[in-house]
Amino acid sequence: MKRKVNHRAVLAALALLSLSAAACLAASTPVLASPKALAEQRCASAPMKRKYPLPAWQSIQITPRPGLPKIHFYNKLNPVWWFKNSDEPIPPDWYKPNDKHRVLKWHFRNPLHNFDNYVIGIADKSSVRSGRFPLQTSNPHGGWNFAISRRKLLVLPFVSYRRGRFEFYLGWRERGNFGAKLNFK
Repeated sequence: MKRKVNHRAVLAALALLSLSAAACLAASTPVLASPKALAEQRCASAPMKRKYPLPAWQSIQITPRPGLPKIHFYNKLNPVWWFKNSDEPIPPDWYKPNDKHRVLKWHFRNPLHNFDNYVIGIADKSSVRSGRFPLQTSNPHGGWNFAISRRKLLVLPFVSYRRGRFEFYLGWRERGNFGAKLNFK
């Protein structure tokens, strides 16, 4: 039985996520501000009680990691390259050391690595990431985390939620690679 996808609902959700991300981005505080200035700009406490102070919205500069292989534009147009792993084409020693099919399993472990990182992602480019916890995937105290990655005019949203054994995220993560996760531990 084939499921029908409600494309209007998907587009509406993406539009809402982009609008909320743009609103949050407009209120960003540069990370180069002094700690005193950041403390003065902390948000007023919300009506619900928090066990921790809500950190200020901040922006940080993200640079590509050193030793990144050269990614050419023509690579990004090649669908075969999308399914490869340019960062680690050979499995590391810790990955299934006694398995005779370890190389094949390594390629199936993350089949769209290059696609997520370099085709739709910006892991090979410098960018600015803004949010309350811009260097983390989720809020360390649990709950919601929203962030924005910017590369020139491109704005890429990220949303995550973690509570107890449940974790969810969707969007462009802290290094610029796209990811989605729904986990019940």
